[in-house]
Amino acid sequence: MIKRYDWTTPHGHTIKLARAFSILGLCALLAACASGPRDTISLIPSEIAQETSKDGLFIQAIEWVHTKPGCKGECPSISLNSLVFPGNKPLTELVDHALAAMTWLDQTQAIPYFTVAEFEQYFWPSAAPRDEVTLQARARYRNRNLTVLELSSGQYRTGMAHGITGSQFINWDNQTAKVLGLDNILIPGARQAYVQALQQAHTQWLHEHAAARDDPDTFSRIWPFQSSDNFAFTDQGLVIKYQPYQIAPYSSGQPELLLLYPALRGILQPRFLPDA
Repeated sequence: MIKRYDWTTPHGHTIKLARAFSILGLCALLAACASGPRDTISLIPSEIAQETSKDGLFIQAIEWVHTKPGCKGECPSISLNSLVFPGNKPLTELVDHALAAMTWLDQTQAIPYFTVAEFEQYFWPSAAPRDEVTLQARARYRNRNLTVLELSSGQYRTGMAHGITGSQFINWDNQTAKVLGLDNILIPGARQAYVQALQQAHTQWLHEHAAARDDPDTFSRIWPFQSSDNFAFTDQGLVIKYQPYQIAPYSSGQPELLLLYPALRGILQPRFLPDA
């Protein structure tokens, strides 16, 4: 069994991964090591566009499909469509490890692999012919200050009624080389205000969701509101993304709620608002 569960941050902090962390937990740990605010300069440009700027970290795509070695006919497969960051080894390694961690479903046990390559070697011996794993990392938003990545995983194991999917955002501060967690971007003491803003966005989302409109009482009872720290910066505001079954049935996919920047005044630190 692989025993390498340590993660060393760019500033030399070593994090002991003694058990299986979700990628959300891993990013929270890295964010906890982040330094304080970098003056009051806004990290969000005031221009509004589909993608404010291509300036920022250099990104290269990596894509492959592997099938079980020596297999003939119907074979299990792993598909990777990810990103690497030349000159930025910590972020490259973080994305690789995060994708590998997203394949592990047993949160009571330590992850027996650390990288996608190590997951591949773990997967083949027990994989059934129709088993499939897909892993993806893409740039959701970026400018010269921030690189926001969306990581996605999908797994189908023989006998499942449907596949298992999940996603997670990484908000990377290009200047400090740190992951930004929710507590790094909120004004101290503003978490409850953030939850209230998110709940208002959820209420609006319910009004636009057909199943919730048809029977709102039953829908809200089965799928009550939940807060989430899974956020991503965009030109318009923070996107909050949920996993399947969190706030809606599987058929609804992974719902997204948008918190516009004007609604986040007094909640986000000024440097994370466009006109700061």
